[in-house]
Amino acid sequence: MNIPLRTELSSHEPVRSPVDPAMERRRRRASRLLWMAAVSGLALLAGLGVRGHVQLDAAAATTLAAQRDAMPVVRTEVLRAVNTPREVELPGSTQAFDIATLYARATGYISKRNVDIGSRMHVGDVLAEIAAPDLDQQLAQARAELAQLQANVLQAQANVKVAQDKSWRSAQTARDGWTPQQQADVDRDTLAANMAAVAVAHANVLAQQAQVGRLEQLTSFERMVAPFDGVITSRQVDVGSLVTANENSGTPLFSIAHTDVLRVEIYVPQDDYFGMKDGDEAEVTVPELPGRVFQGRLARNASALQPDTRTVLAEVDVENKDGALAPGVYTIVHLREPRQYPVISVPSQAIIVDKDGPQATVYDNGVVHVRRLDVAADNGATVEVRGGLKVGEQLILNPPIGATDGMRVTAAPEQVT
Repeated sequence: MNIPLRTELSSHEPVRSPVDPAMERRRRRASRLLWMAAVSGLALLAGLGVRGHVQLDAAAATTLAAQRDAMPVVRTEVLRAVNTPREVELPGSTQAFDIATLYARATGYISKRNVDIGSRMHVGDVLAEIAAPDLDQQLAQARAELAQLQANVLQAQANVKVAQDKSWRSAQTARDGWTPQQQADVDRDTLAANMAAVAVAHANVLAQQAQVGRLEQLTSFERMVAPFDGVITSRQVDVGSLVTANENSGTPLFSIAHTDVLRVEIYVPQDDYFGMKDGDEAEVTVPELPGRVFQGRLARNASALQPDTRTVLAEVDVENKDGALAPGVYTIVHLREPRQYPVISVPSQAIIVDKDGPQATVYDNGVVHVRRLDVAADNGATVEVRGGLKVGEQLILNPPIGATDGMRVTAAPEQVT
C-alpha cells in the first residue's frame, strides 16, 4: 500500500511562486530590444558628433582660406605738392620796447615827487626834484673862481701892453747908445714872459669853465626828467628820501617803460630759421583776449642759434598805442613762412611707424608699395614729407595691419582715379 509522503517545508525557506515560461521569454526579448536600442542610440549620437566636428573643421578651414584669399579694401588719395607758405605758431612774451631805471646823479633829498607807478609820462616831463644845497654852493664857488680867472686874463693882457711899450723904448735907446744893450734884452724877455702869462691865464679860464660846466650839468640832475614817452613801472623814493650820486651804489629812483610799441620775444627752431627773414608780417594773439589779433612784423633776430636748444632769438614789434597789452604777457605768434622747397602733406593716419622709422603705403594697380619717408615737419594731424613719395601717386589712407610690399588690395570704388 502506497502511502503519500507529505513534505514539510521549514519555516525559514522562502516560498517561490511558479513562473510562467512564456512570460519569461517575453521579458528577456524586451530586455534585448532595449539594450540594442540603447546601443544604437549611442552609436547614432557618436556619429552625429563626429559629423558636426568635421563640418565645423571644414567651415573653419573655408573661412581661413577666404580670409587668406580675400583682398583688403583700402581708401586712397592722390598726392599733391604743397608750396604755399607754412603756418608757424610759436609762444612768445612781450617786452617793453624801451625800459630804463633812473638813478640819482645829484646827492641830496627828494623835495618834490610828481609821479607814481602807472603814471604816463612824455619825454622831458619832470618826475622829481632833488634838493642839493652842497652842489649849488660848489657851482656858485666855481663861477666866482671863473670870474677871478677871467680878471687875471685882463690883468695879464695889460702887463703885456706895458712890457711891449717898455721893450720898444729900450730897443730904440740901446740902438742910439743911451741905454745898455743888456737892459733892452731884459725888457724883451719880460715881454715874452708876460705874453706867456696871458696864455696861462686863458688856459686857467678854460679849465674853470669846464669845471663850471660839469657842476651845471650835475645841478641839472636835480630835476629828474623822463628820457622817453612811457609809463612808470616802479618807484623807490618819496619826498624826504636821501639819494646818493654814486656810480656803484647810486640810489634808483624810478623805472620807466615805453609800451606804445612792444617787443615780442620768440625762439625760432632751426627747421624754421632758414625760411625766416626780417620784415615778415606776423600776427600776435593772447589766449585771454579771444578774437583780438595784433598785427606786427618780424623786426630783428640774433642771427645765431643757441647750441643747447638749436633755436634763435627773434623779436616781433607790435603796435600798442591803446595799451591793450602789457610787458610780460604770454602770447602766440603766427608767422607765414615761405617754403624753401615743395613738400607733400600726408595725413597722420596713413603713417606707419616701426623699427625702420616712418613709412607710408601707395596703391598701384591693386598692389601695395611700402615707402620710407623723409619727414620735414610733424604738424600733428598731418606730416610734411620731403622724400619717399612722389606727386601723383595714390596714397593708402588706411593701410592694412601688417601691410607688406607687394600685398594685393582693392581700392574703394569711389576713391579709384
